[in-house]
Amino acid sequence: MAVAVLSSSISCSTTSIISLNHKLNRSKFSAFTLSLRFPLRPINLLHVCTPPHQEDSLSIDKSSLVVDETTAEDQLWAAACLRVRSFHQFDPDSFGVQDHKKHLAEREFEAMKERIAGKRKEFRTVACINATLPLSQISSVSEELCAECKFTDDGEDRVVVGTLDLNQCYRLPDEITGKKPEGIGGDFARAYLSNVCVAKELHRNGLGYEIVAKSKLVAQGWGISDLYVHVAFDNEPAKKLYMKSGFIFENDEPAWHARFLDRPRRILLWIGLPGTKDL
Repeated sequence: MAVAVLSSSISCSTTSIISLNHKLNRSKFSAFTLSLRFPLRPINLLHVCTPPHQEDSLSIDKSSLVVDETTAEDQLWAAACLRVRSFHQFDPDSFGVQDHKKHLAEREFEAMKERIAGKRKEFRTVACINATLPLSQISSVSEELCAECKFTDDGEDRVVVGTLDLNQCYRLPDEITGKKPEGIGGDFARAYLSNVCVAKELHRNGLGYEIVAKSKLVAQGWGISDLYVHVAFDNEPAKKLYMKSGFIFENDEPAWHARFLDRPRRILLWIGLPGTKDL
């Protein structure tokens, strides 16, 4: 009888293992199939991205660089396309990848317009700040960049090469909340940077520094006293950029929260801005 029970237990265990392996294989196959179709992460309002420097980055003539906020739809579209190509890695051989890139750009474009128009109740004011260069200056750098991020301004073809959002609000969804200013005023005297990115072909030209500097001026004009930015814990280039811009550490995200949201852990950096009377 003991042998029979033992045999039965072994049989059940074997059956369970086979069933588990079958489920795991099916799960792996499903994940593999999905990764082939869309090997991407969904774009997020709160992306903070300064990708690793590239050794072959091109030096640019900054005399033709324009850094300013915009509401023009063709420039917003170009900024949305830059964010998609910056925040995602694409396999060019994947089926339907171009359609998916367009879908992501359309989604971000519509969200940008809603935020800027004040249709998102969690934001008081939002500005899209872009760095742009003439198409003629960088046409030899990347055909893809020029084709995807081009717009026309007063008859001149230009390309969005850096972009960010400046968000006047109490907090950003799913992010660490800043502590300053304390008490009443946190909803109108506090702002956050998000969606910070620079075209990878033009790293090491100070473009990130330029758009952050412009955002501080715009924020001061809004009466912002405390400016924040969230940065991935291991994103050293981004941390160096913000430290250079005057930001300092204030808080970090609990590890469990990052795991729950399935993303890299983030830290919160802060800078105090002078009041309007000090400008």
